[in-house]
Amino acid sequence: MNDAIKQKLKLLPTKSGVYVMKNVHGTVIYVGKAKSLKNRVSQYFRSSPKPSKVQAMVDNIDDFEYFITVSERDALALESNLIKKYQPHYNILLKDGKAFPYIAINMQDPFPKLQVLRKIGKPGYKYFGPYFAGLNAAEIVKTANAAFGLRTCNMKITPTSVAKRECLNFFLGLCSAPCTKRVSQQEYAERVKKAINFLSGNDDEIEQVLQKNMMESAENENFESALQSRDRLKMVQKLKQRIVANMPKDVDKDVFAYVTDGLNGVITSMVIRGGKILGVLNYPTQDASLEEEQTLFEFVRQYYENLIVPEEIILSHDIVDKELLFESIGKRPRLVSNPHGINLTLLKMAKENAKDYLEKHIEKSKLKFANTIGALEKLQQALGLKSFPNRMECYDISHISGTNKVASMVVFKGGEPSKADYRKFKIKLVEGSNDFASLQEALRRRLKRLKEQNGESFDEKPDLIVIDGGKGQLSACQEVLKESGFQIEMISLAKRIEEVFVPNQSEPVMLKYASAELKLLQRIRDEAHRFAITFHRMTRTKAQTQSELESIKGLGMKKQMALLEAFGSIENIKNASIEEFLIVPGIFESLAIEIYKHFHQQNS
Repeated sequence: MNDAIKQKLKLLPTKSGVYVMKNVHGTVIYVGKAKSLKNRVSQYFRSSPKPSKVQAMVDNIDDFEYFITVSERDALALESNLIKKYQPHYNILLKDGKAFPYIAINMQDPFPKLQVLRKIGKPGYKYFGPYFAGLNAAEIVKTANAAFGLRTCNMKITPTSVAKRECLNFFLGLCSAPCTKRVSQQEYAERVKKAINFLSGNDDEIEQVLQKNMMESAENENFESALQSRDRLKMVQKLKQRIVANMPKDVDKDVFAYVTDGLNGVITSMVIRGGKILGVLNYPTQDASLEEEQTLFEFVRQYYENLIVPEEIILSHDIVDKELLFESIGKRPRLVSNPHGINLTLLKMAKENAKDYLEKHIEKSKLKFANTIGALEKLQQALGLKSFPNRMECYDISHISGTNKVASMVVFKGGEPSKADYRKFKIKLVEGSNDFASLQEALRRRLKRLKEQNGESFDEKPDLIVIDGGKGQLSACQEVLKESGFQIEMISLAKRIEEVFVPNQSEPVMLKYASAELKLLQRIRDEAHRFAITFHRMTRTKAQTQSELESIKGLGMKKQMALLEAFGSIENIKNASIEEFLIVPGIFESLAIEIYKHFHQQNS
């Protein structure tokens, strides 16, 4: 603990708020909330024994800041926003928009249909799910529709409206045709009720219906229909295999088990709907909360941001802040942390899954660390870099004989691609095929944006710039760096024998062949190369297409776009007939003839 932290600890208030831990590079590594900032933050720096995961985080703290809030609820909201913004290494980070599919029915519709939706919360809708881990929501919907004759169309059907004719599904026996009043609203409602009964966990009736359909189709030698019924029957039987013994069919609950070895942890979630285990998911976590209960609280809070909360939740640890959790998830489920009977069996099952996953995850984590953070540490040491190269930017140029010149900027954070930060440049000022000048232009524009703090990806200063090329490319880019006034370390990687050039050093550095640090440089170099080539191809294709169509008299930009939208490519336009051109909106006969002549006279 440095002197600055000691002074800050003395000044901490006892009010509620959010604290932000930073490492020596100023990177946010952990965000937490507290009822009392002074008590909570001080706990991290006391000499008392702490879990390994907490100690690992504390060892990396170089500074912290805090924000006072009016209440703990406000602290929770601020903590959530800061975690999403900074994505700290030692916080639980569940991706937003998990978007597990649900089967939904609009109960306000007089003739409702089953839909697969990934967004919940529509008023008047009844939801079933979520479905994952080998269960296909779309196939379940098809099975229910076929068994009970529910409609699949988007037609607006009212008690008084009558369509002109039935669709093909009616004649195939897949729809009861409420659109032409083949069934009354009451009869259709009974069919919907049966589908809801099936989705709620009662499989017996649908199994009988599918069995009957299969036998009748086979007797009538309609073997294709019989095979479809057989496959749907198999899907229903697959669902039945997930039934939990001794559990009522109308039970919905989630189970969460947290298992940790002190450094790494896994939270297993088990989803039970209609008395069936719909799926089990494992989430590795390295959360640096001081208590395991707090880790589980943070997980559950994030987990239900996009999912429906069941009536009962089984937990491996007691959650102290129950009211805060209820307010966060918008519901008051029954929380069970000391289960008995079937709930205890489910929790044991979830714990066994978590333990098994943790063992496998630790080995994967070790390998990932060696190829990312470990490789960065070795790279810093091998090249004598002053700072840890957490944010690396790599630049490459792509063109053909000096035409359609582009540059790529690829970003790696913590040894992994950060694709949201990738950027591309069209080279505007360089004549001919001058790679040195093209690199200079791209880098000059990037550093200008850094100075202006203009653009989200450009606001953050890189720890290391990697240039694809040799000593000449490095020298050219060093000139631009000196002009900018920024102190940023820079190297280049030459592809021939993978030499690493560093400034002010005549001889290249030869990193050990197949070492993690060399492979990391190769990955970012190859990614920059791929990104540049992809952008160049797109630019070249667009230029060729525009030049081809622009030379046709009477063909403006809107009509060019209409042609490309209709045919998909310039090659398809070349092969199209006059009659096909006339189908395109805005293309009249004389223009269609002109387009046809343009391409066929060129090829004759």
